[in-house]
Amino acid sequence: MPDVFLTGGTGFIGGSLLDRLVADGRSVRALVRTEDAAAALQSRGVETVLGDITEVDRLATGMAGCATVFHVAGLNAMCLSDPSALERVNVDGTRAVIRAAARCGVDRVVYTSSAAAIGEPAGVIGTESTGHRGSYITSYERSKHLAELVAFEEAASADLDLVAVSPSSVQGPGRTGGTARILIAYLRGRLRVAIDTRMSLVYIDDVVEAHLRAEQVGTPGRRYLVSGWTTTVADAITMLAKATGVEHRVRYLPPWLLGGVGWAIGGWYRIVRRDAPLCPEMVRVLRHGHSCDGGLIEREWGFAYTPPEEWLRRTVEWYRSEGLV
Repeated sequence: MPDVFLTGGTGFIGGSLLDRLVADGRSVRALVRTEDAAAALQSRGVETVLGDITEVDRLATGMAGCATVFHVAGLNAMCLSDPSALERVNVDGTRAVIRAAARCGVDRVVYTSSAAAIGEPAGVIGTESTGHRGSYITSYERSKHLAELVAFEEAASADLDLVAVSPSSVQGPGRTGGTARILIAYLRGRLRVAIDTRMSLVYIDDVVEAHLRAEQVGTPGRRYLVSGWTTTVADAITMLAKATGVEHRVRYLPPWLLGGVGWAIGGWYRIVRRDAPLCPEMVRVLRHGHSCDGGLIEREWGFAYTPPEEWLRRTVEWYRSEGLV
């Protein structure tokens, strides 16, 4: 009988967590959406349940007999022509998972939130106790903030043990989108101009370890930021160059120069009903930047983050093995 139920096992974070659980000898049952995904996980010794993240009955079937639920599934996207999918997956899906877990009487739910849910005001370093600014930069941020509220509210009303893990931008082998595109473009010699914004990053192995620590020692009803490195794009590229010996000249521009470009491009793509490569959401993210402090788990759990120069080296090795650079 599996002791762990996992959602999001085919995603970047969930897949890495699944690898670790299997390596640790844990017995896992995972929610999957397709027969192909089921076959892929079953080949690794994982039991599967076919269903949708919003189906409480199917989720409860999967959770039956499991002591721990890792709810990692979520949608992370910007510039969507129809952002309603974010609320369905992130908010409605989280509500369904918590209700199913309460029905099954699981011992603990570890919920993958996001540092974006903190909603720190501009110029503020976000922590677990930072008050939300009261407005949203992106539809994704809104969905994750609302999902986190739903998770804690549902868990409290059901007297369910829940701990939230809130990673900043997750990087490492297996990640090619988001911030990783900047790193790959630089290594290819194609990053000629970049917006020099602030960003908080964390290595995928650290995120996986934080989930396992949250299961073991996290305090119920609390969220824990997981972020090992707050930097600027320029400083990150400088460290990447030192770690790899690859040097290209990049011109860095301040975020305010973006002006109305994102609105113009986003408006055009809305007209043609396609998801835009640049939009007002992305402009707002670049202009706002993100800074968060992941030090609480260092102090409370004795957690040790992987140094950025080390995980950058490992990540570039993976890029090369995949022919990306």
